[in-house]
Amino acid sequence: MAEPTLPVSVAPRHSPDLDGLLAELATVRAEMVAFAKQCAEHLKPVHANFQLGARNLLHYLALRQRDLRPLQYRLAELGLSSLGRAEAHVLASVEAVLTVLHALTRLTATGPVEPNETGPTFSSGPRLLAEHSTACLGPTPAERDVRIMVTMPSEAATDYALVEELLRQGMDCLRINCAHDDVAAWQQMIRHLRRAEQALGKSCKVSMDLAGPKLRTQGLPPGPAVLPISPKFDAFGRKRAPARVWLSAAEPPTAAPAPAVARLAFPAAWLPGLHVGEAIAFVDARGRRRKLRISSCSPEGCWAELRKTAYITPFTQFRGPGGMATIQHLPALEPFILLRPGDSLLVRRWPAGGGALPAPAAVDGEAAAAIGCAWSGAFDYVRAGEPIWFDDGKIGGVIEQVGPEGLRVRITQARPEGEKLRNDKSINLPESQLPLAALTEKDRRDLAFVAQHADLVALSFVSSAADVEQLRQEISRLTDRELPIILKIETRRGFEQLPALLLSAMQASSCAVMIARGDLAVECGFERLAEVQEEILWLCEAAHVPVIWATQVLESLARGGMPSRAEITDAAMGDRAECVMLNKGPRVVEAVRILSGILRRMQAHQRKKSAMLRGLRVAQAWPGA
Repeated sequence: MAEPTLPVSVAPRHSPDLDGLLAELATVRAEMVAFAKQCAEHLKPVHANFQLGARNLLHYLALRQRDLRPLQYRLAELGLSSLGRAEAHVLASVEAVLTVLHALTRLTATGPVEPNETGPTFSSGPRLLAEHSTACLGPTPAERDVRIMVTMPSEAATDYALVEELLRQGMDCLRINCAHDDVAAWQQMIRHLRRAEQALGKSCKVSMDLAGPKLRTQGLPPGPAVLPISPKFDAFGRKRAPARVWLSAAEPPTAAPAPAVARLAFPAAWLPGLHVGEAIAFVDARGRRRKLRISSCSPEGCWAELRKTAYITPFTQFRGPGGMATIQHLPALEPFILLRPGDSLLVRRWPAGGGALPAPAAVDGEAAAAIGCAWSGAFDYVRAGEPIWFDDGKIGGVIEQVGPEGLRVRITQARPEGEKLRNDKSINLPESQLPLAALTEKDRRDLAFVAQHADLVALSFVSSAADVEQLRQEISRLTDRELPIILKIETRRGFEQLPALLLSAMQASSCAVMIARGDLAVECGFERLAEVQEEILWLCEAAHVPVIWATQVLESLARGGMPSRAEITDAAMGDRAECVMLNKGPRVVEAVRILSGILRRMQAHQRKKSAMLRGLRVAQAWPGA
C-alpha cells in the first residue's frame, strides 16, 4: 500500500516551524508531567473515584500556567487541535497533537517521552464527569442532559400542590436554604417532595445550604401592621378591575388557589356564614367606608372583590353574618431606609441581644441614616477607604471612618431616585480580610437535621481546604452515611483557592461546585463575573466535578412573569454546567417549564465548550441548497 501523501499546503519534513512546534509542545507536556509529580502528595488522600480527575486537574493547572495563544494560532493554521477543548482529558489532548506533529515531520511516531504518565482519555474523561454528576446530583432526566435545581419558598411548607407541580414540570433537585424558615418548615417541604415523588413516579434529590457566616443588615424597627389593597387602574387612572382578595381561615392557613391581590385570614368559625353576593362592610385605617363583595365560595375559603382602595390594620372590624371579626396574623410592614448617591450611612454595631438600633445620629454635623450589622466583630478588620456593598451589590459605598460605634459610609452606587435597604440584606467587604469560619454555631445546629434528611449539603462562603475538612468531620460525627458536599464559590478568596478546595472535596467519593454568582459578582466585580465563571467551569471539568450554575437565572420570569432577552441567553449558557439553579418567585413553576425547554433545545447545539453541529433547518430550507 502506497504511503499517503500530505497536502501541498503542509510544511515539508524539516520545516523549522513544525520542528519548533513539536519542541514547544513537548516542553509543555514535560511541564505537565513534572507538575503532577511535584504535587504527588496532594493526590494521596484523594478518593479512588477522583484519582484520574485529580491528576487531570494538575495537568490542566500546569497547562494554564502558560499563555498558550501563540501556540494555539500556529496549531490551528495546520488544521490541528488548538487544545481549546482539552479540559476533560488534558494529557490525551496534548499527546494526540504531538503524535500528528511527529507524523508531519516524518519522524518515527513512537509517542512522547515518559509513556508511564497516566490521565483520562478522550472517552473516559467525559464519562467520568457524567458518572460523578449522576452520583452526586442524580440521573439526568430523559429529555435533557442538564438537571434543574429549585430553591423552595416558604410556601412550599404548606402548599403540597406547588411542590408536586415543580416536580412535574422538571425539577430534579429541591434546594432548601437554611438561612430561611426553620426545621419544622424544612421537614414539611421534604415530606411534600417524597409524597410527590410517589404520586408522579419520579425521583428528586434534596440539597440543603448551610447559611454560613454571611454579614447581614439588622436593627431597623418594624413598621406598622397595615395592608394596602387597591383595584387595578390603567395608565389614565381609569379603573380596570376590582382587587381580588382571598378570604380563608387563619388555622390551618390555606393558600389562594389563584393569584390574589391579598389574602385575609379570619377566625375559622366566622367564615361559614359567608355567601356569594354578600357584602362585608368595614371602615379602613383612614376612616373610609368600604365593602368586600363575595364572588365565590369553597370549603377552603372565599373570593371577594374590593372596588375602592383600602388600608387594613389588625384593628379593622369586618361586619359579616356571624357578627364582627378582625383579621389574624397581619404582618408588619417591612422597614427600610432610602439611600441615594452621596448619602451618609452609619453601619452600627448591633447589640448582642438584638433589638432596635438607637435613633439615627449626625456625624460631623451631617445627618446620617443608620443600620446595624449582625456581626459587629467585622468592624475590627476593615479600614477606611475600603469598599462596602449591600443587598447583593444593589447599593455600594466607601468606608470613610471606622469608630467605636461602627462604620461611616459614603454611598457611591445607587439609583438616582434612591435604593431601599432593609433588614437581613447582605453586606460584602471584598477588600477586607475577615477571619470568618465557614461553619457558624447556627450551621452546627442545622447540621443535625441536614445530616439525617438531605442528599447534599452546600457549604457557603467556603474559602479554604480546612473549611471542607471541618464540615466533613461534623458530618461524620452526626451520621455514618456519606453526604456529598457542594462547594459554594461566592467570594474572591474561594475562587482563588478553588484548586485546593477541589482536591480537598475530592477526598470523598462525591462532590460538586456551585457558582454562586450573586455574592461572587460583588466580591470579584461585576465586570469580571463572565471571566470568573468560565474559569470555574474549566477547572471543574478538568477535575471531573459537576457544576451548578446558580443565582438570578430567569429571575425576571420567576418574579414577574416576563424574562429579559439577556436572561434567556444566560439560561442557555447554563447548558455548559451539569445543573442549573432557579431561585424562588411567584412564577417559579413557569420558570422551570421554560428553562427545561431551553436546556433541551441547547443540548443539540452545545456541550461544554464544544459546538455540536446538528443539521440546521435554515440551511436545509435555503432555496440555493
